[in-house]
Order: sequence, then structure tokens, then C-alpha cells
Amino acid sequence: MSQAPPPSDSLTLATTPNAVRWARLHTTDTLSRWRVPAKVIETVELIVSELTTNAVQHPEEGEQVSPYSSLSTLRTFELVLQIGNGAVRVSVWDNDEQAPVLKQPGVDATSGRGILLVAAMSSKWGHYPVRNRDRTGKVVWAEVGLAPAAEPRRYERARSLPGQPSATVRSALPRTSEVDPSLLGRVLVGVRGL
Repeated sequence: MSQAPPPSDSLTLATTPNAVRWARLHTTDTLSRWRVPAKVIETVELIVSELTTNAVQHPEEGEQVSPYSSLSTLRTFELVLQIGNGAVRVSVWDNDEQAPVLKQPGVDATSGRGILLVAAMSSKWGHYPVRNRDRTGKVVWAEVGLAPAAEPRRYERARSLPGQPSATVRSALPRTSEVDPSLLGRVLVGVRGL
């Protein structure tokens, strides 16, 4: 008796401004049907949002025409969702051959945080070039584990020394390693919308 192959789904969209929204909706619908935990869906949806935004916003060299113009040629990208090895894998192909750059944008920067966000929220991520007779460009991918990460212990009972904050107060302050990546992502997406 053979086992069924792991779930896989793909969606091709035109690089129009509403494509990111459709990609997020498709992701939520697909992962819900696969019974993926809600927290994982939320994280994957945010990664899809960042990767598809990059696919839509980064036109080919020299192309500066509105996607709604009659002078515009139709460009597409492909979103692939897969489950395997205890993780959800998101892959986005676009025809831009330029590799994504992980950068540390300044506090006042209004963009440039997408790949940083993907790296923070995924267990692994990467990219590879695509050059074959059917298509060229690149694929950017990220994986999110299906098992929920252990919740950090926020409160501890301990005696404190006079003049120092108690362990309860110290542990209530988030450290960098305890910041919830999905919360960080929602904040950054909200800032981007301003």
C-alpha cells in the first residue's frame, strides 16, 4: 500500500497590485484545507505577503510602465505551497533574475524589510536562479515548521536583591530572542500601509 504524496498547490498570478491579496487569500484557504495550525497559517501568510510583494514590486530592468497600461506586457509570478519534512514550504518564482538581498534598513526607511522579515519568521529560506527553455528568473523560498515553537517563559518566581527589579519584572521585558515574529510582521505590514 503506497502513501499519498505530500500536499502541494500552485497559483500563477499577474503582477498587478491586487495579486498580493489574492496570494494571501489562496494561502489561507489552501493551508486551512490541509488542516495546518492557525499560528502556522498566520506566519506563512505573512511570508507569502512579503515574497509576492517583492515579485510584484521589482520589475525587470528598464520596465517603468504601469501594469494597467496598454503598453505593459503581462508578467506573472507563481506561488507554490508544499508540506513535507514537518514544514510548510513557500516558493515564489518571478522573472527578475536579481537575487534578494538581506539588509538592515534604517529606522526611517519605508521599505527594504521584506527579506529580513522572511528570514526572521522562517526556519530556513533561500533562493536559486531559474534558467530553462520555459522560464527564467529566480525562486525565493522559505520554510515554516508545522510544530508550534515552544512559548518562552515570561514570568519566573525568584527573589530579587534590594534595589534590583524582580525576576518577574525582568522576564516580562522582551528580549530579542523572545519577540514573536508574527507580531513583528503584523507591525511592519501595518507600518508599510501608512
